[in-house]
Amino acid sequence: MGWMNDRMPCRTARCRAGRMWRNGLLPLLAALLLLTGCSVSYKFTGTSINYDLIKTIQIDNIANRAPYGWAPMEAMFNTKLQDLYANQTRLRLVKRGGDMQIAGEITAYDQFNKAISADGYSSQVQLKMTVNIRFMNAKLGQSWEKSFTATTQYDSNQQLAAVQEQLVQEMVNDLADQIFNATVADW
Repeated sequence: MGWMNDRMPCRTARCRAGRMWRNGLLPLLAALLLLTGCSVSYKFTGTSINYDLIKTIQIDNIANRAPYGWAPMEAMFNTKLQDLYANQTRLRLVKRGGDMQIAGEITAYDQFNKAISADGYSSQVQLKMTVNIRFMNAKLGQSWEKSFTATTQYDSNQQLAAVQEQLVQEMVNDLADQIFNATVADW
């Protein structure tokens, strides 16, 4: 018999080596060659920045100009916005003359009743924050001005002071993401 049958017992070392090669090593070697011979590389940065052209970003302090506001919200917003660009891009933050420039102000911070319960009292309160942003890309000659808004709700049984930090952080994260996407993301 010139062929090996897997159902027949192997009595020689050559037979056992042939089965081991055919059943174990050959598929492993083929898989290894396939993996090392072909490679697919995909990197998702979420940005559409030409780093050969644009190297710096200037983010001015976004002041709180809302008639009603919470004192820490301005610092929270500015820190989040700067951190987002520092962590998600290779742009260098500068104080003046940035290739890209962001300026603006917090224009509104309001709360209002969102839902009324059967007894006629408010059951949900909505908190809304609006930021007006001016953007300029000096290298590409692009500029625009837009308002961005974020909202969140809380149960009217809770005091705003008890949940305000968490709610403002949620809105700040949402607003920073909206601004980031509008300025550098290719969506």
